[in-house]
Amino acid sequence: MIVQSPRQKRTKNGQTNAQDRPSRPQPQAAAAGFFAPKNTAGPSNPIPSSSPAFATPVHPLKPFQPPVLTKAAILPIILPPATLRPLAFRTFTKKHSLTLTSTALQELATFIGRHCGSGWREEGLAEKVLEEVARSWKNRNGGVIVEGNSPELKDILKTLEGNMSGGKILTGPRSLSRQNSLLLEPDQDEQHAHSRLGLRPVPSLTREDSNASFGMSGLEFTEEPEDDSVRDVRRWLKVIHAFDQPRLMYNVGKKHFERYPSKPSLLPAASHKTDAFRNRYNVIHQRILRNEAFQSSSVQGSSLRQRTNANGLSSHKITPIANLLGRHGSNHMLLGMLVVLPTGSLAISDLTGTITLDLSHAVAIPEDSAWFTPGMIVLIDGVYEEEEETMTMGNGLSGSSGVGGTIGGRFQGFFIGQPPCEKRRVTLGVSGPDGTGADHTIGGGFGWIDFLGVGSERAVGSKMRKLEHRILRQPALLEDGRPSRGRAVIIGELNLDQPRSLQALRKILGLYASDPEGCTPMTFVLAGNFTQHAVMARGGSGGSIEYKEFFDALASTLADFPSLLTTATFVFVPGDNDGWVSAFSGGAATPLPRKPVPDLFTSRIRRVFAAANAEAGLANPGKETENDAGKRKGGEAVWTTNPSRITLFGPSHEMVLFRDDISARLRRASVRLKNTSKSPDEPEPPTNGNDDSAMENQCPPSSLPDAPDADDEDMADTTMTDAMDVDSAPAPNQKTTMLPPSSIPYDVLAARKLVKTILDQGYLAPFRQAIRPVHWDYTSAMYLYPLPTAMVLVDTTAPPFCVTYEGCHVMNPGSILVPGRKGAARWVEYELPGVGGTGTGGGRVRECTF
Repeated sequence: MIVQSPRQKRTKNGQTNAQDRPSRPQPQAAAAGFFAPKNTAGPSNPIPSSSPAFATPVHPLKPFQPPVLTKAAILPIILPPATLRPLAFRTFTKKHSLTLTSTALQELATFIGRHCGSGWREEGLAEKVLEEVARSWKNRNGGVIVEGNSPELKDILKTLEGNMSGGKILTGPRSLSRQNSLLLEPDQDEQHAHSRLGLRPVPSLTREDSNASFGMSGLEFTEEPEDDSVRDVRRWLKVIHAFDQPRLMYNVGKKHFERYPSKPSLLPAASHKTDAFRNRYNVIHQRILRNEAFQSSSVQGSSLRQRTNANGLSSHKITPIANLLGRHGSNHMLLGMLVVLPTGSLAISDLTGTITLDLSHAVAIPEDSAWFTPGMIVLIDGVYEEEEETMTMGNGLSGSSGVGGTIGGRFQGFFIGQPPCEKRRVTLGVSGPDGTGADHTIGGGFGWIDFLGVGSERAVGSKMRKLEHRILRQPALLEDGRPSRGRAVIIGELNLDQPRSLQALRKILGLYASDPEGCTPMTFVLAGNFTQHAVMARGGSGGSIEYKEFFDALASTLADFPSLLTTATFVFVPGDNDGWVSAFSGGAATPLPRKPVPDLFTSRIRRVFAAANAEAGLANPGKETENDAGKRKGGEAVWTTNPSRITLFGPSHEMVLFRDDISARLRRASVRLKNTSKSPDEPEPPTNGNDDSAMENQCPPSSLPDAPDADDEDMADTTMTDAMDVDSAPAPNQKTTMLPPSSIPYDVLAARKLVKTILDQGYLAPFRQAIRPVHWDYTSAMYLYPLPTAMVLVDTTAPPFCVTYEGCHVMNPGSILVPGRKGAARWVEYELPGVGGTGTGGGRVRECTF
């Protein structure tokens, strides 16, 4: 029997309090406690006890229970918006180029006062909240103006409210994702990163070690790449299909690019055709307004059509077509699309209306430097002439008058030109490596827009360039004279039904297979048409069976070069004669973008790559298994769309791949203009169009803006031995000299004319829908805005060339077989700028005999 101490108090349960327990335990109590069972109550763990039948451990592991987070108390305050305005202006406007409305400032002040309390300024809580709100707003493509009543801002604040404790922003699975930049600060406790699923805590990320910017969703890289797979340049090469490219539209009110709200379709509503034209017009219009020639000074009178900008040059003003009514005999400049009326007359149309166009006396500015066809958006300077007898040239067609229709009279054009192009660094709002002047930072730019889904320029551009410098631009690789790894081999039209084409391909691949290990090109681009005729439409004898046999022959040729199959990415771009589309088109123009060649015909080529990777002990890209862990990535064959894009190191390098005989289509559909420099006894060139080496450098006061100078245009033909730049604009007091036509080869002039037309339009198919149809919901894949760093235009109807215009390097390899020469093969070798021995980079046309 145990005798209770008189000092010891007993609770209602019959147990003693810990504070009243004697310091010296009783011997009987200790003995009873020692021999008592260890766990008198039932086990709380649902796992059965140790038994051979259950095979459970004697001491089962206890499940991890994360500690309960305790929120620090915050005393809400009433924060006036005027007090928060300086900090919000510094964060939103100066740092992120955003504009806060009064309602948005009121919402932010109320939110910070409620959740940050009195320490919003001293502890820097408000600045972090404003920073995260600004980044989340950009992540949602909210636009330049932040509205207080917008659902995006309310959703951001609602999400942010559930991830704050003590006025600080938390991280982990309970908080926002990594893309929203809500990351743990170094001074916060690590227990905030616990998982609600019962996982162990993991080390949290600090802001310095994270990708805390907008546009990081598709990129994962470290500052110091140590793994061999990370150091491989192909690790950062990505082929983007046209149907996977983000669909963006330009919002005129917000002056910002937004994503299309609806899902794309191959059979959309008829209104989507109008939306496609409206978006294309708005993109070119905002690009023109950012040009210096169309920016005027606010101190000048607004009544003058040509005003003076800040640099003292003449400024131009664009007049909407609807504003021509009642202004007979006045001079205007129009921006619109060349269209053909039902009566067969040529007209120009914009978002406000359409007017009949007379180009019988029009001169191109610069003369004969670009093509002009219906479907292009052009600038026309001329005089409006109103006719009193008939309202339109359509002789009274119904619904042809008023805003939105064809207005009365006609527009007599005297000067016509392409809309001025814009360099890539100006579009993105960042300074280029070769220019730091104020003219390279016009406007805020679209550096935060992720145009291709690989990250925006301002978010990951600098980090990707550092990574590129470590991988490709090491001094040890540039000084030993070895071939560079950062090369792309571009092979033009490869007709597999011609045996000589496979012989030429075998010769070209043999030249690169002999390169030292680690110096082979990173990618090979092979373009269609892979057959001379539309075999799928019974253009041959065997149909689809014969079509597959051609690719089997190609697989046999590629199997002889395992060193290239395991170290390079082969990209195949289809043409109009390739399946399945050619089965019903018969080789005619098919709607763009078009899908790749089906896997049914290319299965053997994929097996050849898989066998080469397995023999070399490499992982097969896209089909990695558990056994491939730790293995280096092998080569692969990518069958892409037409057009498509190749990105290297995120937004640092962008290459457009496009297969189309666009030169012949331009010659067939072009508008003939007046030519003033052609002499009567001068011989006619071999194609439609009068090319002359002299370019129009000085325009009348009422003409279009001058062409870019040679330094800005940087247009050179690298196929020649000596670089041939565009003629420089003469000084004001210098007399313009006309160069003889024989000074510049015709092929060079034709290449410049083609490149300038495509890049100034910023669109790959500037034709009418009846000539070159385009899927209305996928027009974003046809844009060249911002300008890519390089473009592959495989056109067999144009001479092969390598031309640089406004920083964009355009290459055309033509056909792999040189016409008129037996046993000669031709291709283009492109090298990234700064990675070779010369450091200039660019493309060059190469030839060999076989």
